[in-house]
Amino acid sequence: MPGLIWRPMTQEDLDDVCAVAVVAFPDHFEDRDCFADRLSLHPQGCRVLIDGEGVVGYRIAYPSHRGSIPPLNSRLAALAADADILYLHDLALRPEARAGGQARADIEALINQARTDGWPAIALVAVNHAQTFWARHGFVVDASPDVGAKLATYGPDAVYMVRPL
Repeated sequence: MPGLIWRPMTQEDLDDVCAVAVVAFPDHFEDRDCFADRLSLHPQGCRVLIDGEGVVGYRIAYPSHRGSIPPLNSRLAALAADADILYLHDLALRPEARAGGQARADIEALINQARTDGWPAIALVAVNHAQTFWARHGFVVDASPDVGAKLATYGPDAVYMVRPL
């Protein structure tokens, strides 16, 4: 898809972000309030991918603790003051926006920004059998016993992954 650009997410984008999330994560529902929560707490980690007609993708990331996995569709009381990792909550694109390098470009931008900001690593929960995709971007499975129970709301294929910077 030509003409796609990443830009900062705004409150006005949230309905469109929800529409992308329903397509990208049909088995991992999160409501508008969940996305609004992340945007209000760490707007610099929230971006949308747009084409001439609207939002076709989004990314949400924020500071957290290694091994801290929020339950699906939950709100955060606040960001951790002593965060030690950047957590990639979501990266989602509509099917028609995939395969054009847009995900890779945003992952690279996130990695570069995380390095600039001094984060030692980025963590995420891979769902929808995406472990191989994330491994291609340098993420490795962290199979620490304490993360297993925290993955319960994400489904049986969910894995916690970390990319050292």
